[in-house]
Amino acid sequence: MQFSAAQIAMLINGKTEGDPNATVSNFGKIEEAVAGQLAFLANPKYEEYLYTTGASVIIINETQELRQPISSTLVRVPDAYTAFATLLTKYQEIEAQQLTGIQEPSYRAKTAQLGDRIFIGAFAYIGENVIVGNNVKIHPQVYLGNNVRIGDNVVLHPGVKIYHNCVVGSNVTIHAGSVIGSDGFGFAPQTDGSFKKVPQIGNVEIEDYVEIGANVAIDRATMGSTVIRTGAKLDNLIQIAHNVDIGHHTVIAAQAGISGSTKIGSRVMIGGQAGIVGHLQIADGARINAQSGVTKSIKSQGGAVTGTPAYEYTSALRSQAISRNLPDLEKRLKELEEQIRQLCP
Repeated sequence: MQFSAAQIAMLINGKTEGDPNATVSNFGKIEEAVAGQLAFLANPKYEEYLYTTGASVIIINETQELRQPISSTLVRVPDAYTAFATLLTKYQEIEAQQLTGIQEPSYRAKTAQLGDRIFIGAFAYIGENVIVGNNVKIHPQVYLGNNVRIGDNVVLHPGVKIYHNCVVGSNVTIHAGSVIGSDGFGFAPQTDGSFKKVPQIGNVEIEDYVEIGANVAIDRATMGSTVIRTGAKLDNLIQIAHNVDIGHHTVIAAQAGISGSTKIGSRVMIGGQAGIVGHLQIADGARINAQSGVTKSIKSQGGAVTGTPAYEYTSALRSQAISRNLPDLEKRLKELEEQIRQLCP
């Protein structure tokens, strides 16, 4: 596919500066792009490449000042990073629209209801009473258990497994290898020291505009639902336990783990490898630093924590600064003790 600078500007509400007829057919990083490619500049660290890149068209912030002449055509927008993401999304949508039909072999139960303009890859399995919406892409080796419901414009990448009774909203993307609706980790201790499994009879509900990375495990609820709310974004290799509730537009980085029945508010940011124990409440807008171990609820909106056990971010930084100075403080203390001994023999 080929687009002119003028067409790109129209798609992202930008203004061209240079040749509006300059054309591009694919994308490139600004430091490596060649003629015929589209690049973008959002990070000031890469500004030097604005003057050396071979890209035919560059998306930049409307506030970006030029220090020297450039040969590329510019498309100026309020936020280059967001505009570039929008453009990539549109490009991906165009490509996805070309992917339709049902590959064989694949299994579809007779009671399954399939929407229009869908794609089903080879070796996919669609169980009894499954409902699949319109414009859904089910890639090879996807498993949809009985009574699963899938909304419109959903993409399930290869090897996604969605267990029985789970619900996925519209405009959701789930990447390869993720498992939705596996049993929650529930075992009752017995008097003889063994553990008896507690049946997990709930489900998982994923609302609209959620993206889930590769190899994520989201456990079904013991009773009721484990819920991932609208706009949440989950990175790769995340564990979400039974009856967890992830709030609207919350983002969670890779290798984080959230224990059972914890309620995460809206617009929360959770760093990589953070761990949150069960039955906590995390307030809206909270920020949890990478590798933090959260053992208590965060009750203040917008609060930030770090460390293990995690506590208030600024206080934690002060403690770290003091700990780094301990050797010097010890030396000064010994000097003061020696001075006191000399003054008081």
